Amino acid sequence: MAAVSKVEESMVNNGSLKRKLEDTDIGKHEEDEDDEDSKLPKGKTKAYRLCPYLDTINRQVLDFDFEKLCSVSLSRINVYACLVCGKYFQGRGNNTHAYTHSVAESHHVYLNLHTLKFYCLPDNYEIIDSSLDDIKYVLNPTFTSEQISSMDASDKLSRAIDGTMYLPGIVGLNNIKANDYCNVILQALSHVTPLRNYFLREINYARVKRPPGDSSFLLVQRFGELMRKLWNPRNFKAHVSPHEMLQAVVLWSRKKFQFTEQGDPIDFLSWFLNALHLALNGSKKQDSSIIYKTFLGSMRIYTRKIPPIELEEDQKEALMLMDEYQEKQTESPFLYLTCDLPPPPLFKDEFRENIIPQVNLYTLLQKFNAQMEKEYKTYKENFMKRFEITQLPPYLILYIKRFTKNTFFIEKNPTIVNFPVKNVDFGDILTPEIKEKYPNSTYDLVANIVHDGEPGKGTYRVHVLHKGSGKWYEMQDLHVIDILPQMITLTEAYIQIYELKKSNPSESR
Repeated sequence: MAAVSKVEESMVNNGSLKRKLEDTDIGKHEEDEDDEDSKLPKGKTKAYRLCPYLDTINRQVLDFDFEKLCSVSLSRINVYACLVCGKYFQGRGNNTHAYTHSVAESHHVYLNLHTLKFYCLPDNYEIIDSSLDDIKYVLNPTFTSEQISSMDASDKLSRAIDGTMYLPGIVGLNNIKANDYCNVILQALSHVTPLRNYFLREINYARVKRPPGDSSFLLVQRFGELMRKLWNPRNFKAHVSPHEMLQAVVLWSRKKFQFTEQGDPIDFLSWFLNALHLALNGSKKQDSSIIYKTFLGSMRIYTRKIPPIELEEDQKEALMLMDEYQEKQTESPFLYLTCDLPPPPLFKDEFRENIIPQVNLYTLLQKFNAQMEKEYKTYKENFMKRFEITQLPPYLILYIKRFTKNTFFIEKNPTIVNFPVKNVDFGDILTPEIKEKYPNSTYDLVANIVHDGEPGKGTYRVHVLHKGSGKWYEMQDLHVIDILPQMITLTEAYIQIYELKKSNPSESR
């Protein structure tokens, strides 16, 4: 009997030992499940899937537009969003900020902002529940090719959590302090179809390789994220904050562009398009990046030097025969065209009020007809230049130069530019040889940026065409209203984006 009892005892001991080993093995898995995914053996599933605290999630307070860093330690590593109060905390293990918050506030449901996995703290298990997919989609919206191709044919409204109805793409942008000059550019670019379609699918630029230590690609990623949020049909709120996008702008422009002080949209647009082009490994070739494919045009510049005016006629004639004074020709690419406004009248009318002058857009475009000369002065030499457009881009950006700087102040030209919203024919300014290459040179307006107020101060707003509904909308930061196209032509247009029509203009008429 003693022998039998010993055997039983040893079996019991072995069994308890085996259980102890299993316990330590389970404990080991729980310890291994640190701030990254737990590495469970194949075939095993996590014990916990459902969570009793899902009804504590408050979707109203969730906002994934801000920098993903811990609200206590300001660290960017292993950041979790508390889905009850919306704050960000670091870590998941014992003594981390997220763990401490869950115990102190009884907030139990968290989302890893990097892996997009949900966890319950302090119990530290992963939650797998399809009812949370909408939160995951708001953090990282994705689009299929079919969704993107049907975007410009849809006018379907979406409903935010608070019941607000909005059109995807027609979404207000937060003004953090003085970043309306950036907002109007971002809004305008989000309605340039090839650019939008490219950035809505992350796979288009995910394989772009940058040199070691160069993180300028962050600008591309942030712009892609913002574009996907602007066109997200399942947003929780009817506006988006460009906070992360603007942080990347401040960083990569070396603080040239800030969101705490007013800037000039044309400076930002010029820098931003070139920065995106370089970050996408663009070269001087037309098809080297989506930026050049969309906006790059080409012109020929004819330059001749003018003799000093104080010289006698015979001296001028002698100089004109020299090689230095012969007309020279250069090819120049462009991303936008600068249109010069005629100077405003100096005198008031009989009612002692300034007459607001008006000018036709076609008059401004005569600058590029290869015949009209314009004088350019440097501190010691004067030049006459002619411009000839040799290549029209699919999307043409016009910059109407309203501001002139002198030694003492900045002056604004209030001249109203009269322009048609549809069927602007740029073929009228092309030379006959170039025009032969373009059977269709008719453009439609898709975005119009306006400046209101004093030079150096004032505010900016943008008009954009929503192709799905065929309606025009005016956006000024968070304020979004629909507007009649006739009203757009009465504004002080500053930057315009035109789209080349694919159909024959006579058919559309």
